[in-house]
Amino acid sequence: MLSAGEIFTLFFVTLGPLKLLGPYGQQTRDLDAVALRITALRVFVVSLAAVLVGGYLGSALAVKWHVSIPAIEIATGVVFFLVAINLTLASYDATKSARTSEPLPPSAMAATVRLAFPLVVTPYGIAALVTLLLMSDSATQVRAIYAILAAVMVADLLAMLFVRQITRGVMLYVVQVLASVLGVLQVGLAVQIIIRGLTDLHVLS
Repeated sequence: MLSAGEIFTLFFVTLGPLKLLGPYGQQTRDLDAVALRITALRVFVVSLAAVLVGGYLGSALAVKWHVSIPAIEIATGVVFFLVAINLTLASYDATKSARTSEPLPPSAMAATVRLAFPLVVTPYGIAALVTLLLMSDSATQVRAIYAILAAVMVADLLAMLFVRQITRGVMLYVVQVLASVLGVLQVGLAVQIIIRGLTDLHVLS
């Protein structure tokens, strides 16, 4: 099992706030302060519920379908690697830029879902949670995983609440540097997850 620090790093990379600041700030730029706060809270609640349900269903289905932990690790690593490479080589393509420039849907729920998926709740983040839950062998470890997950989701909430303060001035450049570093680490982490899966299958020593 990974250490608490490693689990936090994994969740922060896959579900943390750095990846959502730019797109979230663009899509909520026309909201006033009150609407921005309400939207952030809605997105937080929906995202937290989605992560918890997704983690539970994913781990339950993996057991039911007899999917091994190494297979989950390799699948997670491959998906994570493809996303990380895309983010590292090209921050946002023209299609994505056009999408983030579009106004939010008038329906509150539609707007919440559009912001929650996949800005906050990423497919590889759910995969990481499922992998960790399958690897845990005690209720204490499961509780620790959920506690660390909750801490990262709260960080997402704070990022959404203060997105305008974070994405201006010097802070914007700090975030951009951190995002660049994070992009490289995502590629490395994806490779490491694949290596771990291959090692668990005894393909690698």
